[in-house]
Amino acid sequence: MPDMPLPLLDAASSVFIAGPVSMNVAASRPGGFPALSRAVGCRVSSDRRHVTVLVGAAMAAEVIEGVRRNAAFAAVFSDPPSHRTLQLKGKDAIVLPAEAGDAALADAYRAGFAAVLEPMGFPPAIIHAFLAVPADDLVTVRFTPSSVFQQTPGPHAGEPLGGSA
Repeated sequence: MPDMPLPLLDAASSVFIAGPVSMNVAASRPGGFPALSRAVGCRVSSDRRHVTVLVGAAMAAEVIEGVRRNAAFAAVFSDPPSHRTLQLKGKDAIVLPAEAGDAALADAYRAGFAAVLEPMGFPPAIIHAFLAVPADDLVTVRFTPSSVFQQTPGPHAGEPLGGSA
C-alpha cells in the first residue's frame, strides 16, 4: 500500500484558515467565468487533509452549482490587519449538508471576524448583517487541498506552500 502524502496544510495554517479571517470561495461557471461568494466559517479535518467551508446556499448558489458540475474549488483566507493571505485549491470538492454544530461555528466566526474589523472602523452589527446566513440555509463544501499558495502581498506572493505544485 503506498504511503499517503503529507497534508499540504501545517498546523499553524490550519488554525489560521479556521480563525477570524476573511473567507472567500470560488468555482467555475459555464464558459470558465468565476463564481464567487463569502464563506462564513471553516473546519479542517484532524489529519489536515480536508477543508470544509460553510456557505449560505442562496448566497453561494453559483459556487455550489460550479462545484457540483466539475468539483474544482478555490478558497482564499486573509487576515485584514496583517494582510496575511493563503489560497487553497482543490479538484474534488463536494457540497454537503451542514453538520450539527455548524450554525454555532458560523455564529462564532461572525463574532470573531467582527471583532477583528471593529478597530478598523467597521461596526460589528454591519459585519453580522453582511455575513448573516439562516441556519436552515447553511451548507458546506468539503475539499482536499491540491495546492496551497502564499498570497500575502510582498516578494513571496504566489509561492506554493508545502508540496504544492
